[in-house]
Amino acid sequence: MTRERLRATFDTVASRYQRARPDYPAELYSDLLAMTGVAPPAHLLEVGCGPGKATRPLAELGFRITAVELGEALAAEARRGLRDFPGVSVLTSSFEAWEPPAGAQFDLLYAATAWKWVDPEVKYEKAAALLPPGGHLAVWDADHAFPAGFDPFFTEIQQVYDEMGLGDVDSWPPPRPEDQPDPHAADFARSGLFDVVGTRRYVWALHYTAEEYIALLDTFSGHIAMRAAEREQLDDEIRRRLAARPQKRLTRHWLAVLTVGRRL
Repeated sequence: MTRERLRATFDTVASRYQRARPDYPAELYSDLLAMTGVAPPAHLLEVGCGPGKATRPLAELGFRITAVELGEALAAEARRGLRDFPGVSVLTSSFEAWEPPAGAQFDLLYAATAWKWVDPEVKYEKAAALLPPGGHLAVWDADHAFPAGFDPFFTEIQQVYDEMGLGDVDSWPPPRPEDQPDPHAADFARSGLFDVVGTRRYVWALHYTAEEYIALLDTFSGHIAMRAAEREQLDDEIRRRLAARPQKRLTRHWLAVLTVGRRL
Protein backbone atom coordinates (compact mmCIF):
# COMPACT_ATOMS: atom_id res chain seq x y z
CA MET A 1 0.00 0.00 0.00
CA THR A 2 1.35 3.45 -0.93
CA ARG A 3 2.35 6.16 1.55
CA GLU A 4 -0.63 8.26 0.44
CA ARG A 5 -3.12 5.47 1.13
CA LEU A 6 -1.52 4.43 4.42
CA ARG A 7 -1.44 7.94 5.83
CA ALA A 8 -5.14 8.31 5.09
CA THR A 9 -5.97 5.31 7.29
CA PHE A 10 -5.44 7.28 10.51
CA ASP A 11 -8.56 9.33 9.88
CA THR A 12 -10.67 6.18 10.22
CA VAL A 13 -9.65 5.86 13.90
CA ALA A 14 -9.75 9.54 14.82
CA SER A 15 -11.89 9.05 17.92
CA ARG A 16 -9.52 6.41 19.31
CA TYR A 17 -6.19 7.99 18.50
CA GLN A 18 -6.00 10.54 21.31
CA ARG A 19 -6.85 7.97 23.99
CA ALA A 20 -4.77 5.08 22.70
CA ARG A 21 -1.54 6.78 21.67
CA PRO A 22 0.94 7.74 24.41
CA ASP A 23 1.72 11.29 25.44
CA TYR A 24 5.22 12.46 24.58
CA PRO A 25 7.62 12.95 27.52
CA ALA A 26 7.59 16.36 29.20
CA GLU A 27 11.38 16.44 28.81
CA LEU A 28 10.98 16.44 25.05
CA TYR A 29 9.16 19.76 25.11
CA SER A 30 11.68 21.26 27.53
CA ASP A 31 14.53 20.19 25.26
CA LEU A 32 12.70 21.46 22.18
CA LEU A 33 12.41 24.95 23.65
CA ALA A 34 15.98 24.94 24.91
CA MET A 35 17.40 23.81 21.56
CA THR A 36 15.38 26.23 19.44
CA GLY A 37 15.18 29.20 21.80
CA VAL A 38 11.52 29.81 20.96
CA ALA A 39 9.31 31.26 23.67
CA PRO A 40 5.64 32.28 23.90
CA PRO A 41 3.90 33.91 22.14
CA ALA A 42 5.95 32.79 19.13
CA HIS A 43 3.96 31.49 16.18
CA LEU A 44 4.47 27.78 15.47
CA LEU A 45 3.40 25.65 12.51
CA GLU A 46 2.55 22.01 13.19
CA VAL A 47 2.44 19.53 10.31
CA GLY A 48 0.06 16.62 10.80
CA CYS A 49 -1.36 17.48 14.20
CA GLY A 50 -3.73 14.50 14.33
CA PRO A 51 -6.14 15.03 17.25
CA GLY A 52 -3.72 17.48 18.90
CA LYS A 53 -1.44 15.10 20.79
CA ALA A 54 1.59 17.39 20.50
CA THR A 55 -0.40 20.59 20.04
CA ARG A 56 -1.92 20.92 23.48
CA PRO A 57 1.31 20.89 25.56
CA LEU A 58 2.67 23.80 23.52
CA ALA A 59 -0.67 25.62 23.46
CA GLU A 60 -0.77 25.40 27.25
CA LEU A 61 2.56 27.24 27.34
CA GLY A 62 1.04 30.16 25.44
CA PHE A 63 2.31 29.60 21.90
CA ARG A 64 0.24 30.58 18.90
CA ILE A 65 -0.08 27.53 16.67
CA THR A 66 -1.28 26.95 13.14
CA ALA A 67 -1.84 23.22 12.74
CA VAL A 68 -2.32 21.52 9.37
CA GLU A 69 -4.02 18.11 9.37
CA LEU A 70 -4.84 15.94 6.37
CA GLY A 71 -7.75 14.01 7.91
CA GLU A 72 -11.12 15.69 8.28
CA ALA A 73 -12.10 13.58 11.30
CA LEU A 74 -8.74 14.06 13.00
CA ALA A 75 -8.88 17.81 12.40
CA ALA A 76 -12.37 17.90 13.90
CA GLU A 77 -11.09 16.02 16.97
CA ALA A 78 -8.25 18.52 17.30
CA ARG A 79 -10.59 21.49 17.09
CA ARG A 80 -12.79 20.03 19.81
CA GLY A 81 -9.87 19.26 22.08
CA LEU A 82 -8.22 22.64 21.54
CA ARG A 83 -11.31 24.85 21.58
CA ASP A 84 -10.18 26.57 24.79
CA PHE A 85 -7.05 27.93 23.07
CA PRO A 86 -7.96 30.89 20.83
CA GLY A 87 -4.37 31.12 19.61
CA VAL A 88 -4.62 27.70 17.95
CA SER A 89 -6.13 27.20 14.50
CA VAL A 90 -6.51 23.80 12.86
CA LEU A 91 -6.67 23.68 9.06
CA THR A 92 -7.76 20.62 7.08
CA SER A 93 -5.25 19.96 4.32
CA SER A 94 -2.19 17.96 3.46
CA PHE A 95 1.00 19.92 4.05
CA GLU A 96 1.90 19.46 0.40
CA ALA A 97 -1.34 21.04 -0.85
CA TRP A 98 -1.69 23.70 1.83
CA GLU A 99 -1.31 27.26 0.53
CA PRO A 100 -0.08 29.52 3.33
CA PRO A 101 -0.89 33.23 3.31
CA ALA A 102 1.46 35.29 1.20
CA GLY A 103 4.64 36.05 3.09
CA ALA A 104 3.76 33.75 5.99
CA GLN A 105 6.68 32.78 8.19
CA PHE A 106 6.85 30.91 11.47
CA ASP A 107 9.27 30.82 14.38
CA LEU A 108 9.28 27.02 14.49
CA LEU A 109 7.88 24.30 12.26
CA TYR A 110 7.41 20.92 13.92
CA ALA A 111 5.90 17.51 13.23
CA ALA A 112 5.19 14.77 15.78
CA THR A 113 4.93 11.23 14.34
CA ALA A 114 3.92 12.76 11.03
CA TRP A 115 6.99 13.91 9.09
CA LYS A 116 7.65 10.49 7.50
CA TRP A 117 4.21 10.66 5.85
CA VAL A 118 4.97 13.90 3.96
CA ASP A 119 6.28 13.76 0.40
CA PRO A 120 10.10 13.87 0.64
CA GLU A 121 10.25 15.80 -2.64
CA VAL A 122 8.26 18.63 -1.07
CA LYS A 123 8.63 18.78 2.69
CA TYR A 124 12.10 20.27 3.26
CA GLU A 125 11.83 22.89 0.55
CA LYS A 126 8.38 23.97 1.72
CA ALA A 127 9.46 23.99 5.38
CA ALA A 128 12.47 26.15 4.56
CA ALA A 129 10.26 28.63 2.68
CA LEU A 130 8.11 29.06 5.79
CA LEU A 131 11.01 29.75 8.14
CA PRO A 132 13.38 32.73 8.33
CA PRO A 133 17.12 32.05 8.10
CA GLY A 134 18.07 30.57 11.46
CA GLY A 135 14.53 29.32 12.06
CA HIS A 136 14.06 25.76 13.23
CA LEU A 137 12.47 22.55 12.01
CA ALA A 138 11.87 19.91 14.70
CA VAL A 139 10.55 16.41 14.10
CA TRP A 140 10.07 13.37 16.29
CA ASP A 141 8.35 10.00 16.25
CA ALA A 142 7.15 7.54 18.88
CA ASP A 143 8.14 3.98 18.01
CA HIS A 144 8.32 0.61 19.67
CA ALA A 145 11.59 0.22 21.61
CA PHE A 146 13.38 -2.96 22.58
CA PRO A 147 15.80 -2.24 25.44
CA ALA A 148 17.65 -4.97 27.28
CA GLY A 149 15.15 -7.14 29.14
CA PHE A 150 12.14 -6.11 27.03
CA ASP A 151 8.91 -8.01 27.60
CA PRO A 152 9.17 -11.54 26.09
CA PHE A 153 5.55 -11.19 24.95
CA PHE A 154 6.85 -9.43 21.86
CA THR A 155 9.09 -12.32 20.84
CA GLU A 156 6.10 -14.63 21.21
CA ILE A 157 3.74 -12.42 19.23
CA GLN A 158 6.36 -11.85 16.52
CA GLN A 159 6.19 -15.55 15.83
CA VAL A 160 2.44 -15.13 15.27
CA TYR A 161 3.06 -12.32 12.78
CA ASP A 162 5.61 -14.51 10.98
CA GLU A 163 3.22 -17.46 10.83
CA MET A 164 0.58 -15.16 9.35
CA GLY A 165 3.05 -13.94 6.74
CA LEU A 166 2.99 -10.44 8.22
CA GLY A 167 6.45 -10.27 9.77
CA ASP A 168 8.35 -7.19 8.65
CA VAL A 169 11.58 -7.25 10.67
CA ASP A 170 14.90 -8.30 9.17
CA SER A 171 16.23 -9.85 12.36
CA TRP A 172 15.03 -10.42 15.90
CA PRO A 173 15.27 -8.72 18.27
CA PRO A 174 15.49 -5.24 16.71
CA PRO A 175 18.42 -3.01 17.76
CA ARG A 176 18.34 -1.51 21.25
CA PRO A 177 17.26 2.14 21.51
CA GLU A 178 20.83 3.35 22.01
CA ASP A 179 21.83 1.61 18.77
CA GLN A 180 19.01 3.03 16.66
CA PRO A 181 20.21 5.67 14.19
CA ASP A 182 18.60 9.09 14.09
CA PRO A 183 15.82 8.51 11.53
CA HIS A 184 15.86 12.09 10.21
CA ALA A 185 19.36 13.57 10.53
CA ALA A 186 20.65 12.29 7.18
CA ASP A 187 17.61 13.65 5.33
CA PHE A 188 18.01 17.04 7.02
CA ALA A 189 21.60 17.23 5.82
CA ARG A 190 20.81 15.84 2.37
CA SER A 191 18.22 18.54 1.80
CA GLY A 192 20.96 21.19 1.84
CA LEU A 193 18.52 23.49 3.61
CA PHE A 194 19.01 22.59 7.29
CA ASP A 195 21.87 21.94 9.67
CA VAL A 196 21.12 19.47 12.47
CA VAL A 197 21.76 21.31 15.72
CA GLY A 198 20.74 18.57 18.13
CA THR A 199 19.26 15.13 18.68
CA ARG A 200 17.72 13.78 21.87
CA ARG A 201 16.40 10.30 22.74
CA TYR A 202 13.65 9.38 25.18
CA VAL A 203 12.75 5.86 26.30
CA TRP A 204 9.78 5.08 28.55
CA ALA A 205 7.56 2.13 29.40
CA LEU A 206 3.79 1.75 29.58
CA HIS A 207 1.65 -1.17 30.72
CA TYR A 208 -1.32 -2.45 28.71
CA THR A 209 -4.15 -4.89 29.22
CA ALA A 210 -5.13 -6.95 26.18
CA GLU A 211 -7.95 -4.57 25.26
CA GLU A 212 -5.77 -1.50 25.76
CA TYR A 213 -3.05 -2.96 23.58
CA ILE A 214 -5.48 -3.97 20.85
CA ALA A 215 -6.89 -0.41 20.93
CA LEU A 216 -3.34 0.90 20.47
CA LEU A 217 -2.65 -1.44 17.55
CA ASP A 218 -5.86 -0.25 15.93
CA THR A 219 -4.28 3.20 15.51
CA PHE A 220 -1.33 1.96 13.44
CA SER A 221 -1.61 2.08 9.66
CA GLY A 222 -0.31 -1.44 9.12
CA HIS A 223 -2.91 -2.92 11.47
CA ILE A 224 -5.73 -0.78 10.14
CA ALA A 225 -4.89 -2.06 6.64
CA MET A 226 -4.91 -5.75 7.68
CA ARG A 227 -7.74 -7.98 6.51
CA ALA A 228 -10.48 -8.47 9.09
CA ALA A 229 -9.69 -12.18 9.53
CA GLU A 230 -6.03 -11.39 10.17
CA ARG A 231 -6.85 -8.78 12.77
CA GLU A 232 -9.27 -11.14 14.49
CA GLN A 233 -6.65 -13.89 14.62
CA LEU A 234 -4.02 -11.53 16.01
CA ASP A 235 -6.40 -10.05 18.59
CA ASP A 236 -7.37 -13.53 19.76
CA GLU A 237 -3.70 -14.45 20.21
CA ILE A 238 -3.05 -11.29 22.22
CA ARG A 239 -6.01 -11.98 24.50
CA ARG A 240 -5.09 -15.63 24.96
CA ARG A 241 -1.45 -14.97 25.81
CA LEU A 242 -2.16 -12.14 28.24
CA ALA A 243 -4.96 -14.08 29.91
CA ALA A 244 -2.36 -16.70 30.88
CA ARG A 245 -0.23 -14.11 32.68
CA PRO A 246 -0.77 -13.50 36.41
CA GLN A 247 -0.85 -9.71 35.92
CA LYS A 248 -2.86 -9.90 32.64
CA ARG A 249 -0.69 -7.10 31.21
CA LEU A 250 2.27 -6.49 28.93
CA THR A 251 4.95 -3.83 29.11
CA ARG A 252 5.72 -1.93 25.94
CA HIS A 253 8.69 0.42 25.70
CA TRP A 254 8.59 3.52 23.55
CA LEU A 255 11.37 5.46 21.86
CA ALA A 256 11.10 9.05 20.67
CA VAL A 257 13.98 10.65 18.79
CA LEU A 258 13.84 14.44 18.56
CA THR A 259 15.78 15.95 15.66
CA VAL A 260 16.17 19.72 15.44
CA GLY A 261 17.53 21.48 12.37
CA ARG A 262 18.35 25.15 11.75
CA ARG A 263 17.45 26.70 8.41
CA LEU A 264 20.51 27.80 6.47
